[in-house]
Order: sequence, then structure tokens, then C-alpha cells
Amino acid sequence: MNASAVAAVSPCWSCKGPVATRALFCSVCGAVQGPGAIDHYSRLGMTPSFDIDQDQLQTQYFGFQRRLHPDRFAAKSAREKALSQSQATALNEAYETLKDPLKRAAYLLGLLGHPVDLTACGTINDRELLMEQMEKREALSEATTPEQVAKLAMENESEVIACQCHISAAFNSGNLDEASHLSIRLKYLVKLAEEARSKKSRITRLP
Repeated sequence: MNASAVAAVSPCWSCKGPVATRALFCSVCGAVQGPGAIDHYSRLGMTPSFDIDQDQLQTQYFGFQRRLHPDRFAAKSAREKALSQSQATALNEAYETLKDPLKRAAYLLGLLGHPVDLTACGTINDRELLMEQMEKREALSEATTPEQVAKLAMENESEVIACQCHISAAFNSGNLDEASHLSIRLKYLVKLAEEARSKKSRITRLP
């Protein structure tokens, strides 16, 4: 899927010459192109995988964005300005998705035909996961000092890292059901981390 998306071509809006779907500019006339209908990995020149090189991701993203800086289009037509902005927006979306482990896992599952809805709110169907989260939230609610909250946050962070490793192993073994289940667990671990940071901030501000 990735290779075919990259190899696909369409005519340049300006000169009608062939342009690769993921290209920012026409190689014939140099005109900026609109964002093609390709996946986030292809847009940033990355191989579809949960395990990605964050340095490479940043290098790709910032390299593309420099070429789309508004100053480069100050003297261009309104259409070219609009197309460059559309490209920049598409690159931002791809980057924000792929740099975040939780968003990346959900996106990759969708690409592989095994979508998981991480935005849904409601009852946790997995009893084991439900009990785990209830215990963690109870411990956080009972914490009364910054030190206690920090200790819980550190323990949770270790579990976040471990969960990401397990998601990687699930993807690498082709076990998408397990990757989906672990992604849901990661969602709640990340949410707990946010709640711990918020509580620590509140406690620290108290007289």
C-alpha cells in the first residue's frame, strides 16, 4: 500500500506534467502541489510501522515544512499560497499522529484494517483492565502530598513504557487483536498520567 501510494502520479495543476502523489512540487515547472490522498507514513517518507525513528521523523517533517514556509510564497499567486498551506496542514496532521505512540498505534491499526476507537467514552468491557484502572485512580485520589503523587506518576510512567513495548511486539508478531487491546490500555495509562500531573500541580500550589 505504501509503495503504490508513493509511486502513483497525477497531473500538475499548472503545467499538466506528471507529479508523484507525495511530491510537494512539480518536477517539471516547480509549482507547489496540493496534498495527495496518501497515508501519513507515505506523506513523511516513513515505512508503516509502530517502531519509528523519532529523529528521522523530525528530520523529514521539518525538512518538508521549511520548503513550505510562507516567506517562500510571499510573491506567489493566491492559489499557490493556499496549496502550500494545505500541504503544511497535512504534514502537521501526519507528524502529530506519528510522533505520539497512542495515536500512531490507533492509526496503524486502521491502516491494517483493524480499527480501534480510542475516542469512545463509557464502560470498560475488559474486567481486568477495569479493576486495574479503578485501583490506580483510587490510589491517586488518596494521595495527599506531591511526593505521593510523584511516586504514583513514576510507577505509571514505567507501565506506559512497558505497554508501548508490548504494543510493538504485538504488531511485529501480527497479533492485531492484542495490539488493539494494549492500545486501549495505553489510552487509560496516558489519561492517568495527565490526571497525576494535574493533581501534583494543584497540591503544590496549596499553602
